[in-house]
Amino acid sequence: MKESIPEIHKKDARKSYSFAIITISTSRYEKYGNPFSPEEAEDLSGKAIKDLLEIAGNSVSFYRLVSDEKDSILDALFAALDSSADIVITSGGTGLAPKDLTIESVTPLFEKEIPGFGELFRYKSLEEIGTSVILTRASAGVMKGKAVFCLPGSPNAVKLALSKIIIPEAGHIVRHVRE
Repeated sequence: MKESIPEIHKKDARKSYSFAIITISTSRYEKYGNPFSPEEAEDLSGKAIKDLLEIAGNSVSFYRLVSDEKDSILDALFAALDSSADIVITSGGTGLAPKDLTIESVTPLFEKEIPGFGELFRYKSLEEIGTSVILTRASAGVMKGKAVFCLPGSPNAVKLALSKIIIPEAGHIVRHVRE
């Protein structure tokens, strides 16, 4: 049986990766401070990300909870980029409220954008949330040889992004980013 083009592209990719998770939530940060894990912060989205990654055979080498402030977001992002993580995932701050600053903080630093991620995420979200999908600005790009995904803070959104897009494409993405 002939391999498909996507199978050929993914053929030589590793099967497990190390991830960094950054949860962006001012209210959660004010309540929990600097926890070591999503469980300590009652961070449902962070826990969903961690669980899905680990079930798929990946590891989480970095976790940070920060307030929705540009300096806090960037400090955590730069620490994650300097860590052993292969891929960085942020959760929260992608909406339209004035306090949602993830996109304004992170995307100007992308060396390359991955526009297909946001497009595909919104397309796949349409079934679940209907036209409300236009309120998310989920995005992805490349920085310092690592893929960075900016996801909404909803547990359902992160589950969709991880299970349907990020985990299946992780190896393919990392291989191309590091070429």
